[in-house]
Amino acid sequence: MLENLAAITGGLILLVWSAERFVSGAASIARHYGVSPMIIGMVIVGFGTSAPEMLVSVSASFEGNNGIALGNAYGSNIVNISVILGISALIFPIKVQSSVLKKEIPWLILVSLLSLMLLWDYSLSRLDAVVLLSVFVILMSWTIVQGMKYPQDSLAQNVDETAHKVMTFKTAIFWLMVGLLLLILSAQLLVWGAVNLAVYFGVSDLVVGLTIVAIGTSLPELASSVMAARQGAHEIALGNVLGSNLFNTLVVVGLSGIIHPFSVGREVINRDMMVMLALTLVLFVFAYGFKKPGRINRVEGVFLLLFYLTYTTWLLNPAVLRM
Repeated sequence: MLENLAAITGGLILLVWSAERFVSGAASIARHYGVSPMIIGMVIVGFGTSAPEMLVSVSASFEGNNGIALGNAYGSNIVNISVILGISALIFPIKVQSSVLKKEIPWLILVSLLSLMLLWDYSLSRLDAVVLLSVFVILMSWTIVQGMKYPQDSLAQNVDETAHKVMTFKTAIFWLMVGLLLLILSAQLLVWGAVNLAVYFGVSDLVVGLTIVAIGTSLPELASSVMAARQGAHEIALGNVLGSNLFNTLVVVGLSGIIHPFSVGREVINRDMMVMLALTLVLFVFAYGFKKPGRINRVEGVFLLLFYLTYTTWLLNPAVLRM
């Protein structure tokens, strides 16, 4: 068991570090080519922090560990909203002034509903996967147009204010390649340790994917959002979560289905996806603001954290562990 725990711990540490290197390299390259701060914030940083989820789920799919592949994607979405935004709001209440982010929240609700509809027959087929990936391409195109249309949006200002020093082009290329290579290796190490741990304790790989793996692969989003919250960059904290959840739902699940179509357990539909959808609706109510600027305050942050604690307690119930 110790070697499995060592593999999970080492895989997570390497995963988080390599993801940071990968995102920094990609963002620096984008800046060298004159990409706007809005696009960097929404696309490269937001989706780049989801690289761990993508690599872990793809690796799990290749090895036929479908529970980890799906649990990692939806579990990370649950962690992103409840834990990451909850902690960020406790540090500094999150103001939502970006018009682009306010448009992205309804998109996330629609994408969650689409995913639920496609998996309602308890299977993820290649056709389902193609639909998810196609929607992602459409949303990415929309995001780029929005970034060009609103170059002075508050999200773009937040990215500029919190931007790290730009690397030289050669250094950025080096860290992009090294980060990607280590992401792949650490993802394989994490999946190996997680699968063996599930076998050792006799629990399902879905539960392991929803808990240990999901929390671990969400660490880059946590680090990025907490840092943004401490600096008062509210839009980045929320933008990271929205971008990551869209990426997880469409690309991470979509790639898993393309690689290895599989049946989906009833508990995923009836429990985990419903929790994910409920949290997304709660986020909409908290953040949208309707006729005034949206705001996720500390009380709402506590609610989100208690929501996750309740869900995890339910998930770790002995009767549920073996599902």
